[in-house]
Amino acid sequence: MRFEQLDLNLLVALDILLEEQNITRSAERLHLSQSATSGILSRLRAFFEDDLLVQIGKKMQPTPFALELQGPVAGVLATVRGSIIGKKANNPEQSERHFKIVATDYVVQVLLRHVVVDVAKLAPKVTFEFMSPFAHEINVLSKGGADMTIAPEIAMLDIYSSAPLITDELVCIADINNEQVGDVLSFEQFSSMGHVSVGYARTSHLSIEHWLFEKMEINRRVEILTNDFSTMIYTLLNTQRIAILPQHFAEMHAQRESFKIVKLPFETPPLKEIMMWHPTLENDPMHSWLRQRIIESAAKFN
Repeated sequence: MRFEQLDLNLLVALDILLEEQNITRSAERLHLSQSATSGILSRLRAFFEDDLLVQIGKKMQPTPFALELQGPVAGVLATVRGSIIGKKANNPEQSERHFKIVATDYVVQVLLRHVVVDVAKLAPKVTFEFMSPFAHEINVLSKGGADMTIAPEIAMLDIYSSAPLITDELVCIADINNEQVGDVLSFEQFSSMGHVSVGYARTSHLSIEHWLFEKMEINRRVEILTNDFSTMIYTLLNTQRIAILPQHFAEMHAQRESFKIVKLPFETPPLKEIMMWHPTLENDPMHSWLRQRIIESAAKFN
C-alpha cells in the first residue's frame, strides 16, 4: 500500500533498521536476505533523500534526520498495532502475539515465570522475549522496541502509562563461609567491605546507589559490576565481598546457593517495581489482557 508515494511496508523495515542499526540483524527480523534488506534501505534513502544510516567502521550510525524520524515512525506503527490490528486480536486462545518485555532476571524469576505458565494455558500461541534493562533504556518503549518494561519506581517516566507491581525489601548477602559477616552486619562493615553490584540501564548501578550516597553518605566500594542478579550471586561466592539483593530473590536462591542473608545495618526504602507501557497500547485488547495477568500474579507477592 502506498501513501503519498511512500510504500507503507517500508515503514516497518525502517523501524527495524533504525532500532538494530545493522543489516544482518534487520534482515533476520524481516525474514529477508541481506541483499533484499540493503535494497529496502536504498529505497528509503531515495524517498527521504537522506542517507538514514551511515557505515562508520564496523557499525552503522543513524543520521540526525533518521533520529528525528525514529520516534514518529515507531509511534505510527504502535498505533496501527494497538488501535487497529489489535482490535482483531481479542481472542487469547487464538492470538499469536509476540510480547517483548524489558525486565531484570529478578523480575523474570520472581514474577514473570509464573505469568508465562498461566499464559501458556490460556493463550498457548502467545510467545515472549525478555530483554535485559542493562542493554535497553526506558525509551525503548517510545521507539516501539518493546511492549512494556518493568523497572524500579525511580526509573518511572510520567509520559508512559503505568501500574505498580511488586514491593520488596532489600537485604544483604555474603558467602556462607565469609567469617567477616556474622548474624549481624555493622554499619562499619558495610562501608568498608568490597561489594558486588548490578548494572542497570547500561551505566548506572542498582537504584539504591543514589540513595546510599545522598541519604547515608555511603559511597560503596563496588569491586564487581554485573549485568544481572544471578551473576552477581555467583561472583560473590567464595569471596569476602557482600551485595544487596531484593529479599524475594535472595530467599529463592538461598535455598540452593551457598550464601547467607543478613539484615542491612540501616533502614532502606522499599523496592517498588513498576510496569510501564506506551500510551498507544493502552486500549490494545491483548496487551491489556496480558497486563491484567501480570497484575494478578504480582498481587500474590504483596
